[in-house]
Parts: sequence; C-alpha cells; structure tokens
Amino acid sequence: MDFFEMIRERHSVRAYRPDPVEDEKLNLVLDAARLAPTAHNNQPFQVIVIHTNDRQEELRNIYHREWFVQPPLILCVCGVSSQGWIRGYDQRSYVEVDAAIVMDHMILAATALGLGTCWIAAFNSRAARDILQLPLEVEPLLFTPLGYSADQPKPKERKPLAEIVRYEHW
Repeated sequence: MDFFEMIRERHSVRAYRPDPVEDEKLNLVLDAARLAPTAHNNQPFQVIVIHTNDRQEELRNIYHREWFVQPPLILCVCGVSSQGWIRGYDQRSYVEVDAAIVMDHMILAATALGLGTCWIAAFNSRAARDILQLPLEVEPLLFTPLGYSADQPKPKERKPLAEIVRYEHW
C-alpha cells in the first residue's frame, strides 16, 4: 500500500471482529512505536498491550464504549515524565508530543497491515492507572483498540489546505 493511500484509508474504527491479531502483525505495530521519532531520542514512553478476553467489564471502566473492548487487543501509550526531554528556555516537556507521535506511528502501521484502530484520549485516567497498575511517574496518555474492522469507513471531512496552511507568517 502506497503511503498516501494508507493515510487516506486510515479511519477511526468503531466496530471490530473478534478475530485474533497475529503476533507478527502486533510486533510490527509495536516496532513502529519503537522507531517513532521522539525529542532528543529519549523515548520517554511505554506501550502496554492489553488482552481484552475475559476483561471486558473491567476495561469498560477505562472507556465505556462497547466497541472499545470488542477486538482482542487494546494498546495504551504511557508517558514517563522523568525520561522526557525538556526544552531549556521555557521548561516545556515534550513527553505528550512524543506519545502522540508514537500513537500515530502505531495506527498508521496497523492500517498498512489491514488492522483497525481508534485514537482515544477521552478516557478515565484514574481507572486506567488502577487497572494497569501504573507507578506514579507513569501517565496513561492514549489508548487504541487493535483488531480487524467490522465497519465501513465514512467519508472524511477535512478542511481544505487553504484554511490550515500559512506561508511565511500568520
């Protein structure tokens, strides 16, 4: 699949088949996370692979949508603040930016492999911390189900380039 075709094909999947995800495909998705660029190449993240089998009720406490627990796997990108790069002149941490890049790499790799995902940031972080048994310095930042899609993508609505791109100045 051509890169630009893959970008056009990627969509938020909200219905999944129960089919297992092959270990080879899972490892390719996880390797995409490892290869993602991060500030100063610090890689201040961890990816938690969560098997949904027999855990659906518990996992719904993280995100209450039924489709969240339909596929066999859920991936969580966590930030490790103590490992992140901090910009010197204003002390801005790049952990959240790095986590977003990692998630983007994983969902694009999943798309290339014929898998569905859905970027989730609106989840119950307290429930996620408890269920995933996270240490204090680790923050759950993003989730995605990972599995085979059972839905059809809707047409994407995006702003035209003229509304989002500026040249030389505002």
